[in-house]
Formats: sequence, C-alpha cells, structure tokens
Amino acid sequence: MKHETVWAALLARLQELGSTAVAFSAGVDSTLLLKAAHDALGEKAAAVTVRSAFVPARELEEAEAFCRAEGIRHILLDVDVLALPKVRDNPPDRCYHCKKALFTRIQRAAAELGLGVVIEGSNADDLGDYRPGMRALRELGIRSPLLELGLTKAEIRALSRELGLPTGDKPAMACLATRFVTGRPLDEEGLRRVERAEEAIRELGFRQLRVRVHGDLARIELDREALPRMLEGGLADTVRDRLLALGFRYVTLDLGGYRTGSMNRPAAPPE
Repeated sequence: MKHETVWAALLARLQELGSTAVAFSAGVDSTLLLKAAHDALGEKAAAVTVRSAFVPARELEEAEAFCRAEGIRHILLDVDVLALPKVRDNPPDRCYHCKKALFTRIQRAAAELGLGVVIEGSNADDLGDYRPGMRALRELGIRSPLLELGLTKAEIRALSRELGLPTGDKPAMACLATRFVTGRPLDEEGLRRVERAEEAIRELGFRQLRVRVHGDLARIELDREALPRMLEGGLADTVRDRLLALGFRYVTLDLGGYRTGSMNRPAAPPE
C-alpha cells in the first residue's frame, strides 16, 4: 500500500476504537501509533508510559518531550518490576511475566481514565523473533494496530519520516533487561551500569549499539559499518576506560555487530 493509504487505514482502524490508551515508549513504533491515535481520536487518546528499572532515563525524557510538543495527554506509571520474582530472576520467559504485569497496570489506569482499548506498537517483523511478551498481550486483549495492518519496521520508518516524526531514523531500542544473559538475576545496580555504559558510548557518536553483560565482561555490539570507526583515533581506548570506570573488568567488541535478540538463550551452566 502507498503511505497515504496506509495512514488512512491506520486512522480508520483507530477511530473504530472510540477511545484508547497507547502504551508509549518513545520508540519508532509507539511514536507513530500515538501520533495516529491522537490524530484519529484527539482527547479520547492518551499516552501511557511506564517508569521502571528497565527504562533508560533518556527514553522517558523523549516520551515526555514528544507528548508536550504534540499536546497529547501523558500518564506516567511507576512499576517496580524487580519486585516480581519471575521478572527479577530473569528466566527465558521473563518478558511474558513483565508484559503481563505492566499491561495489567496500564489497563487499570485506562479504565480509571474512562479510556477504552489499550493498544501497543508491535509490528509485522516482531513475529519473526522470540517474543514471549506477545502471549501476554493476547491473553489481556491488548490490540496491536500496526501488526493488524501488516506494517513492517521499514514501512513504519518511511511513514514516520513522511510525517516529520523525530523517530523516523531513531535507532531500535529495547528494555535494559535484554542486555543480560537469561537465567542471571537482575538488579538495579547492574541495570544502571548498562545504561551509563551505553550513554558513554553514544556520547562518542555511535547510534545503534548494545552493551551486553556477561558477568564482569561488557560485550559491545555496534552496527557493522561502525565497527572500523571504533578502532580508529583511540576511540577503543576511550570506550574501554569509560566502561572500566563503571566497574566492568573486561571490555570486548563483538565482531558480529549489532543484532536483535542476541541474548535470547539460556545462560550456560556454571563451570
């Protein structure tokens, strides 16, 4: 479909809801979905953003800034995800338990505000990855309009650029828990260390990156085209020094580059 047709179909789908609460993370998908919901429903659409240990401060700031600029009602919910054993212990299906808790809380907030269906930004490409959280969305009756219309990430980015949204070329994001090997418990200190490590690298001009944690080793994933730059002009030394200062003992560069879901495997048994 042409972009105008896609946009019209999305607006029509959202108008059918009457009112909605949009789970808003300030990422590429949820930003387009929120813009569409607000255009379709006006004051009958609100953004709901969860503050938790898994969300970088940068993402919360961008969420607030977007809603302020667009004049969209924005609700912030605090959820202590680390108080949930099935999330804190980081099992392979952690995302299922986390999504179930977060979206149950969002649904409750939506009901209190008199809003109808809760919607979120999954897209057609998400069906090709291991995403146990999708099961929680189905169980709770959460709608995914972008997925329902079969929109891919590339189409969402293209449409976002046409609309002049700030997220058209924004790097993909994921919650901080995805930086850790499954089976290793999560804690606030480790999550903040990863957040600071990624910010330290981002400040040097790298955009798409992850710092994956393996005990006291930090494994840096960058887009393949950015790998050579890391080895130029002393940048590798700068990055190593910054991450060592944060408490890592070893710092490595993954020659495979950035890839989604690279931690979607159980932790190896202890030696």
